[in-house]
Amino acid sequence: MTDLRAPASMSPLTVKVAVESWPLAEAFVISRGEKSEARVVTVTISDGHSIGRGECVPYARYGETVDSVIAAISAWTATSPDRFALQSSMPAGAARNAIDCALWDFDAKRSGRRASEIAGVTTLEPVETCFTLSLLSPDQMAAKARSVPNLKLLKLKLGGERDAERMTAVRAARPDARLVADANESWSVEQLRPMLIAARDAGFELIEQPLPAGSDHALADIEHLVPVCADESVHTRDGLEALTGRYDAVNIKLDKAGGLTEALEMVQAARSANLKIMTGCMVATSLAMAPALILAQYADWADLDGPLLLARDREHGLMVENGIISPPAPLLWG
Repeated sequence: MTDLRAPASMSPLTVKVAVESWPLAEAFVISRGEKSEARVVTVTISDGHSIGRGECVPYARYGETVDSVIAAISAWTATSPDRFALQSSMPAGAARNAIDCALWDFDAKRSGRRASEIAGVTTLEPVETCFTLSLLSPDQMAAKARSVPNLKLLKLKLGGERDAERMTAVRAARPDARLVADANESWSVEQLRPMLIAARDAGFELIEQPLPAGSDHALADIEHLVPVCADESVHTRDGLEALTGRYDAVNIKLDKAGGLTEALEMVQAARSANLKIMTGCMVATSLAMAPALILAQYADWADLDGPLLLARDREHGLMVENGIISPPAPLLWG
């Protein structure tokens, strides 16, 4: 744990950063690899009276490591709890997300108001989350889908070859479920149309990031038989314009956007661009999911199942029953 203190001449904020490892209930597999634990970085901000916390997940896909995120947080000068100044002083990414969410929590604790109220959300409603099925064989994914009959919104991780079989098998196993899928950039341009046909025939609502971010121009030249959602292709609102004609929806993640402050702005920009919204997450604890529940109030799909994939969650974790997430307790966040 690193303890960073603001200069004595400035606001007496104390910032602590720590690394935590949370074992998963079972291996989590996507097209880019497999993991058995969630390594998260937490930030705690205090003025000696009020305490705010935030959590992030460094993501190698974007060149982040635990060490690089800790270094970025350590370089931040905690002169004041100003979330808006943070946006211009640090680039979007996991480090800024942890600080930004800690500042939201700090502001809520200091003011005695819920973070959702500060964000302009009068009532924070429960949200139904996707439950993610790891990338396995079609039979294994179908079996996993059958094993969670109480969960009605499933998200399949896909990987290219045999994806049509995977989608067909899961639909046969769960004719009652709503289905979405995330290809994690694994499809080729040649695979795109046959895979979209398979998704349409299996009754999927959404396909997330089918093509590599650098190849998604091909999406402008093909009929979207199923709506297509951008994930790796966009991080902040500055990237939304490039999605025009290519995507129907955008996955807004706090770790990509660099925190709740930018993510809320991104929601408004996405709506103005007539894009549907998914609120996504990395595999992390309830502390990382809690701020995203504010975003989820505006979303067409919520994918905030990180805590459901863990062997155990942190204290005061979110309550999730049959896939429905209740608002966080103040002791957790906000």
